[in-house]
Amino acid sequence: MSRIGKKIIAVTNGVTVNVDGQSVKAKGPKGERELVISDLCTVTLESDGVLVKPVDQSKAARSMWGMSRTQIANLIDGVANSFTKELELVGVGYRAQMKGSSLSLALGFSHDVDYPVPDDVKIQAPKPTEVIVSGIDKQRVGQIAAEIRAFRPPEPYKGKGVKYKDEYIFRKEGKKK
Repeated sequence: MSRIGKKIIAVTNGVTVNVDGQSVKAKGPKGERELVISDLCTVTLESDGVLVKPVDQSKAARSMWGMSRTQIANLIDGVANSFTKELELVGVGYRAQMKGSSLSLALGFSHDVDYPVPDDVKIQAPKPTEVIVSGIDKQRVGQIAAEIRAFRPPEPYKGKGVKYKDEYIFRKEGKKK
């Protein structure tokens, strides 16, 4: 039995959820999204929330059960609150700024890196060394934050690079004489 899958998904105030077969639609103050769940799970809308159950007790169905429940919970949470990922730029001369509809990053390369901002995600640079990625799709926000971080991942000797705000960089000792 999946501990996560057994839990019922509470629908917060201001969010409406519609279940049509394998399709789950959620509409809230931040926007609306739709998710199609695997055929190995059934989704039902009840009075106290949304319930996900596996079709049978096969390994594949039980594997999809918890994941489907988490995806629906993230769908409802996203349209109600939205998700954010904060990035920090650490290093001399490393800076970020918005130029129209793209994020311009100076990361120690010979030229600035321009990252075009997708329509479904909002990117802000409130400080020159801080980038905030936000949106209603948790997977998309995490993917875009990871793409920005991949331009210059933090290195273990000086800690320079683009890192998540809450990330700890394990530091190594340099060469000794």
